Amino acid sequence: MTVDSKIAGEFCGMLLPAKKIAIVGHHNPDGDCIGSLTGMKAWLDSLFGGKEPVKVSTLVPNHIPYYLMFMDGADSVVLYSDNPDKATSILEEADTIICMDLNDLARTEEMADIIRKSAARKILIDHHPFPEKFADLTVSETEVSSASELAWWLICEASLKTGTEIPVECKASLYTGMMTDTNNFCNSVFPSTFLMASQIAEAGIDREKIQMEIMNSFSEERMRLMGLMLKDKMTVYPDLKAAVLVLDQETKDKYNYRDGDSEGFVNLPLKIRDIEISALFTQGNGYIKVSLRSKGAVSVNRLCRLFFNGGGHERAAGGRLYDKPIEEVADYFEKSLRLFLGGFSA
Repeated sequence: MTVDSKIAGEFCGMLLPAKKIAIVGHHNPDGDCIGSLTGMKAWLDSLFGGKEPVKVSTLVPNHIPYYLMFMDGADSVVLYSDNPDKATSILEEADTIICMDLNDLARTEEMADIIRKSAARKILIDHHPFPEKFADLTVSETEVSSASELAWWLICEASLKTGTEIPVECKASLYTGMMTDTNNFCNSVFPSTFLMASQIAEAGIDREKIQMEIMNSFSEERMRLMGLMLKDKMTVYPDLKAAVLVLDQETKDKYNYRDGDSEGFVNLPLKIRDIEISALFTQGNGYIKVSLRSKGAVSVNRLCRLFFNGGGHERAAGGRLYDKPIEEVADYFEKSLRLFLGGFSA
C-alpha cells in the first residue's frame, strides 16, 4: 500500500513547527503499540536532528511486557501508572500529540481527558475500525497488518518529502510491531505486509535477534503456565467450534505471572482442528481482560462489542468484564456465543 501524498504532506506540516511532541500508546501495550511508538520516536529524532532542539516523549498507561524491553527506546517510555505527574506534565506542555495503535482515547485510560482538553495539534495513526473523531489529522487504514505497518508507509512518504533518513532503530521497531501483531505472519497479513518486511530486511536489521527476543525469551514458569492452561484451564465446545481459556489470579500468583506472560495463549486453541473461535479471560485488578480470536467467518469484533465491552478487528478483538466472578466467565462466554451465533442483535 501507499499513503496518500497529501496526507503525508499534512503530517509533515503539523510536525515541522513542533517543539514538544508526545507519542501516546494504549493500555496493556503490546508489540505493535511499543514498536510503533519507539519507531516513530526514532524517526522524529532523525527528522529534527541538527536543528533547534525538539523534545519527543513516549507514553503508555501502564507496564510494558518484559520481552519487549529489548527495543531501542522502550526503557525511556513514561508509564502513567508509575509516574502520573510526569506523564501529565508532558501531555499538558506538548504542542503536538500523536496517538498510535488505538481507535478510542478511552484506551489511554487516565490520559484520555488530558489529551481531549489539550490545545495541542493531535494526530491519530491506527489500523482499527471506527476511529474516534478527536484528532486534527487521522491516518486510519484497516487493510494493513498493524499500526507499525501503517506508520512505515507514512514515514516512507514523509521521508521523501523532508529528505529524512529512516534510522535502523526505526525500522527494527516497526518490523517488531508488525511481526508481533501478525502473530509472526499468521494473521491479518496483506501483500503490503510482506513488501514492508522485505524492504526492512534489505536494510540489514537483525531479524534473528528480534525473532529470538520475541519468540524464545520467556521464563520456565511461563512455559509451565502455558502447559497448565492447555491441560486444566481450557474448555472446548465442539458444537460451537469454540474454546475458552480462563486464567485466574491464584494461578497467576502460583506461576509468578508477569505482564505479557499470557501473550499468544488465545491463539493456541485455534490450532485444534475445527475450532474457529477462541477466548482468553484473564483476571486482573478490578476487571477481567477479554481476548477473542477467530479463524473463520465469525466477527469477534461484533461479538466483543455486544457482550464484552470492547471491539477490535473482525478476527481479533478485546474487551473487559466488570462485576463478574472469574468462575462464571466460561459459562457466560458459552451463552453469549450461542446467542450471537443464533442471530442476536442489540
